[in-house]
Amino acid sequence: MSSRASNYSERRTNGTNDNDSNTRPRGAAASSASAHTARPSQHQHDQRSTRSPQASHTNPAHKRTASGNPRPASRSTEERRTERVTVTTKEKLISRTRSPERRSKDAPPPEKWKSKETAKPRPPEPKPKDSKSEAPATIWDPVATLTPHTTAPLAIRISIPPSASEAPLSMQPQPLHELSLEAQEAAIIEDLLFVLMGYEGQYIRYAYSYDPTEERDRLSGPEFKILPGLDSSLQNLTLPMLKIATHYSALEMFVDVQSREEFGAVNHALCAAIRKLLHDYLEMVAQLEAQFLTSDTFTLQLLNVHTLSTSKMMHQLYSLAHEFLKKNALLDDESEEDSEPENYDDIIENLKLGGDLVPGNMTGKKICKGGIVIGLITKRLDTMGGDPAARSLLTSLLRDASRPYMGMLNEWLHHGEIKDPHSEFLIKEQKSIRRDRLEEDYTDDYWERRYTIREHDIPPQLQGVKDKVLLAGKYLNVVRECGGVDVSNVAQDVPESFDDQRFLDNVNSAYAHANESLMKLLLTTHALPARLRSLKHYFFLDPSDYFTYFMELSASELRKPVKSVNIVKLQSLLDLVLRQPGSIVSMDPFKEDVHIEMNEIGLISMLQRVVNITGIEQGEALQPPTNQPIESDKNAVGFTSLQLDYTVPFPVSLVISRKTVWRYQALFRYLLSLRYLESQLSTTWQTHNTGVVWCHKSSARRLEIWKRRVWTLRARMVVFVQQLLYFCTLEVIEPNWQSLMSRLRAKDGSLDGSGKPDRTVDELMQDHVDFLDTCLKGCMLTNGKLIRIHSKLMQTCTVFAAHMNWLSRELEKSDPDLIGPIKPPNMTDKEWKRFQTVKSQKPSHGDAGANSTLQDEETRINNLFDIIKNWEKNFSRHLQILLDALNHYAATETVVLLSLCARLATANQGTEFAGPRSEEDVAA
Repeated sequence: MSSRASNYSERRTNGTNDNDSNTRPRGAAASSASAHTARPSQHQHDQRSTRSPQASHTNPAHKRTASGNPRPASRSTEERRTERVTVTTKEKLISRTRSPERRSKDAPPPEKWKSKETAKPRPPEPKPKDSKSEAPATIWDPVATLTPHTTAPLAIRISIPPSASEAPLSMQPQPLHELSLEAQEAAIIEDLLFVLMGYEGQYIRYAYSYDPTEERDRLSGPEFKILPGLDSSLQNLTLPMLKIATHYSALEMFVDVQSREEFGAVNHALCAAIRKLLHDYLEMVAQLEAQFLTSDTFTLQLLNVHTLSTSKMMHQLYSLAHEFLKKNALLDDESEEDSEPENYDDIIENLKLGGDLVPGNMTGKKICKGGIVIGLITKRLDTMGGDPAARSLLTSLLRDASRPYMGMLNEWLHHGEIKDPHSEFLIKEQKSIRRDRLEEDYTDDYWERRYTIREHDIPPQLQGVKDKVLLAGKYLNVVRECGGVDVSNVAQDVPESFDDQRFLDNVNSAYAHANESLMKLLLTTHALPARLRSLKHYFFLDPSDYFTYFMELSASELRKPVKSVNIVKLQSLLDLVLRQPGSIVSMDPFKEDVHIEMNEIGLISMLQRVVNITGIEQGEALQPPTNQPIESDKNAVGFTSLQLDYTVPFPVSLVISRKTVWRYQALFRYLLSLRYLESQLSTTWQTHNTGVVWCHKSSARRLEIWKRRVWTLRARMVVFVQQLLYFCTLEVIEPNWQSLMSRLRAKDGSLDGSGKPDRTVDELMQDHVDFLDTCLKGCMLTNGKLIRIHSKLMQTCTVFAAHMNWLSRELEKSDPDLIGPIKPPNMTDKEWKRFQTVKSQKPSHGDAGANSTLQDEETRINNLFDIIKNWEKNFSRHLQILLDALNHYAATETVVLLSLCARLATANQGTEFAGPRSEEDVAA
């Protein structure tokens, strides 16, 4: 059998060109494999030539005998030299050609597939003179070119070599069925050494279905086929190793694609780890080639055994890469339910920064990067946990891939900054939202939307602490912008990967430090409790002595229509009152931040718009309208449109935001309306006690009955307003205020000292909003039905107080004792004189003609009784409806309303509407 292998070698040697005897030794293939793995610079890319393994029309000789049989040691020196020369010829025939510009002028023609730079002539075997004239008839001249640059710095830039099927027929190798078994094994082993590096061999080629110009085919990996004629036993050993070649080629292309800039730093780190493993793999191939060249007992079986462990590693890498490619829709399109919605905020932000609509050359599909990459590796690690080799490999990949992510995480946790050029971090930043918008922002965009969580990009390791990660960076970001705490040297000896045992401790400690820093900045440096007390003084009228004084000074201005009110004058009067010595607010250091405003929208209209928009009755959050059309109240005056504004510096504006200031303004306007109505009813009481027409005891008994009904209705209205005002201030606002202050003072955030963790800034902000929402709900300003009933009662009281002067004139016309010029017997001279003086000063009214049709005093008195009856009916009916509604909501929502029911019930006792009402009346 050894003699047959020698004859096969001699036959193949005679069939090759004599020029091949000048080529370098076969061992250069090992160094070529090593050089192929490294690719450290572009210079090496340029020196790489296009390889075609089918450059020879005959097979090279092999230094192999039959499988398992050692080569005889009695072979002659000439035979060994001939074999070495033919093996080297094979190496040069399958090497890539140089680019045309790098060939020397006297180089042999391309069909020889030789490199003059590496050719070393051997004296014993001189080169024939007519070698150049023996070029084959068919000229095949593949040329290697450089492909355009991509955003992957280490991607292969050499053009794809031509397929073996494109080679001329004269260059095709000798069929396998014509070779002996040992020659087949030698040829297949040598082919496998090239196929394992991603190249075609002479007998092992790409399948017809594989198109190397298609990116999807290259990412899936080439399928290899063996030319017919190979022995079945050799074929069974060869086929499993072809899978390794498929995996290697696919992984090499995967690294080139995933290393592009748009795939992010995590993908880049993963590709670097895979590239290192591929480099080790190519070193193994080079070592196997060295054994093939030097060992007489190296067989296909040994090659198969040496690649078993590598086969498992390559399979794991290939399966992992396949998952990433599917996720990126580079292999198979994702299903519609797997595809995620477009993030239009990111697209708009990218366009504002001058970027493209879609990054890189990707389609509109979401790129798998950042936390998704870490999540896929982690999921696969959990699945393959029972395989020690796979677990070790995936753990190493996870450690390397997570390093950039951990760098971004530590930067965010310890410095409050996001260094995420590829938008792959857990936290997303909207740079267009700046803190200078806090003064007009009613949605807290700066705090709630400037930094948000990418819910679909969270690594599994951060899923349980994502809120802490978000808050830690947000807190430090605020502290850094305010310069309150030095955060430059906080991070020391931080974990660099997710497998570090200190990982969760790092997150928790950073969160605690950031929260403590911001709480100290708010409560101590910027005196947040003092700010809240200042807000209580101005918006909740506690104390109200200064405001009563202000209302008296500005009464003339506030009686004007809202468009005629001089706001500058009102602001001057308020500043004067606030600086008045002796008042509590004169010592307030924040009194400069209070400003006067006029809101042309009535209080009831404003509250109804908010309730209808947000559905507060269904438990949703109360939010002020921002872009709704404004409908001004035509009857609005200064008293009904007055509201205060309060400017707050950063970072206190995060807690006392525009959203919370709006709530303060709603409560202030409501309390002001009650105070203003109380003052109107007090003026009516003064009129009833000082006016001659009311104090005089008329001789007409019906008039005295009518006046007592008026006095009773006024007293009931005063009781209603005062009890409502008392309830809102002392039973709703004050207890909730004390609860808020106690939570601020509690070190552990609990009222009973139960030892809960320290409070966070977000909890403080939420407590403040909850306090205001509770006050609004307790004051019945978040329920549309209660607002409507309340508005009708307030309107009835306002109309009654506003028409008191008209009633006084009607009473004067209806009282027979006051019509004539004769003084009544039960009136003193002083009262009569004052009455005559007031009567002479009154101008004539246009309604006198309207009342001239009344024939006698009885008709006038009947008219007055009808008027007071209508007012009594409206007030009593709506008050009873309010009581029934309060009882209903006290049983279903807020129990605190029961005390208000008990207080207001006294104002409706003895009327025909006292008692429970029907559902129709309540709905009305």
